[in-house]
Amino acid sequence: MRVPWSLAGISAGALLIGAAWATVVRRPEPLVLGALPPVVLPNVEQSGGATTVADTGRNAFGRAPMNMPRSRWPDFYAGKGVFDRDWSDSRLSPAVAGPFFSATGCMTCHVKDGRGQPPSSPTEAPVSLAFQLSAPDGAGPHPLYGMQLDAHAVEGQVPEGHVRVDFEETRGTFATGEPYSLVRPRYQFQGLVHGPLGDGATFSARVSPVNFGLGLLEALPEAALLARADPEDRDHDGISGRANQVLDVETGETRLGRFGWKANQPTLRQQVAHALVADMGVTTTLYRQEQGRDAPGEPEVSQDDLDLLMIYMRLLAVPKRRDWEASEVQRGHAVFRAIGCAACHVDTPQETGPVEGFDEVSRQVIYPYSDLLLHDLGEGLADGRPDGLATGNEWRTPPLWGVGLVESVNRHTRFLHDGRARSLEEAVLWHGGEAAPAQGRYVRLPREDRAALLAFLKSL
Repeated sequence: MRVPWSLAGISAGALLIGAAWATVVRRPEPLVLGALPPVVLPNVEQSGGATTVADTGRNAFGRAPMNMPRSRWPDFYAGKGVFDRDWSDSRLSPAVAGPFFSATGCMTCHVKDGRGQPPSSPTEAPVSLAFQLSAPDGAGPHPLYGMQLDAHAVEGQVPEGHVRVDFEETRGTFATGEPYSLVRPRYQFQGLVHGPLGDGATFSARVSPVNFGLGLLEALPEAALLARADPEDRDHDGISGRANQVLDVETGETRLGRFGWKANQPTLRQQVAHALVADMGVTTTLYRQEQGRDAPGEPEVSQDDLDLLMIYMRLLAVPKRRDWEASEVQRGHAVFRAIGCAACHVDTPQETGPVEGFDEVSRQVIYPYSDLLLHDLGEGLADGRPDGLATGNEWRTPPLWGVGLVESVNRHTRFLHDGRARSLEEAVLWHGGEAAPAQGRYVRLPREDRAALLAFLKSL
């Protein structure tokens, strides 16, 4: 969507040093949108089509889809049992987590199938925040620490190290005069058993994302996703979404990436199997060798258990929207479109294709509010770490469905890939790069329109 308004220079704010401002920020000119056409879309409250559930409580992200037949229930809940398993439990024969790991079970990071968060203080150890690593030349895993820093180890082994997380504050001012503040994370790697990471080595801090709706995202036709890509920005709208192309380890083919913060996994099965081995040191038929082992071995997760886990992961249902008919929410949706957010967070209906064996997610009209493509979000959010075709500045557009329920489910409101945003508004304010014009317009909006846009997001 092209937006005709020109932008005044927008600054994210000045660094606060002690009690004094380091610089003086010129207040941007206000942006008055006036009347906007209403956004009318079919069944917009049913974000996940016929799978959508109406739960708004603590279990809203962990529900079976409404269109799942009763005959599927035993397998769905058996898959949940695999998801809930503690892989270090000595009652397992054998206990298989490790020898090095970040967590011992899926639930450790995906509490209530929801979103992780960074530690609340520098003295608190990260739990649902992982640190992915790359070699100094950016090619492959780190030569000393592998694909991910593991802060835990089995008895007799020494953890690889740990990370202290501090935050640095910046401040700015809306066009209407109200102040805002943002916090930027700063990481200190400590106790590294094999020595420093080395010059040029890169890392990426990533919180665990929500689990629901993944089967629907996998069912979106590849052609429909690629049709939205515009890597050369040929329509000159400033948005140049790109597809990540990554290896499918089961077929050996290169395929469209659609899962992960940088769309670095092509299938849900590979995403789950990679998390098992990278986060927990638990092997499958897809990844037979965990970190700290010299050679691959027999899979530690049986084929039956992996299949049951995939049933659970594919079918977790999307929550229904709330208050979508409220006047403030409808105004917020119109503002969302008018300032350019929908250029990446696509707000029009998308339809899934047929999925063999999974009628629940087949041919569903859904509203994920994402194009699942890579976008340059600027230096402020960059991690400097390439991933497949994704550059250090690029991130996959995260789906927005369910963001309004994170506080109810996970008891926090931390957003973005590393959890730095303490609210939905801060997540908007961190956007740069291709999203800088939309962010700049948000800063210039009247207070009422900013509140309306946030009300729209909280309704999702």
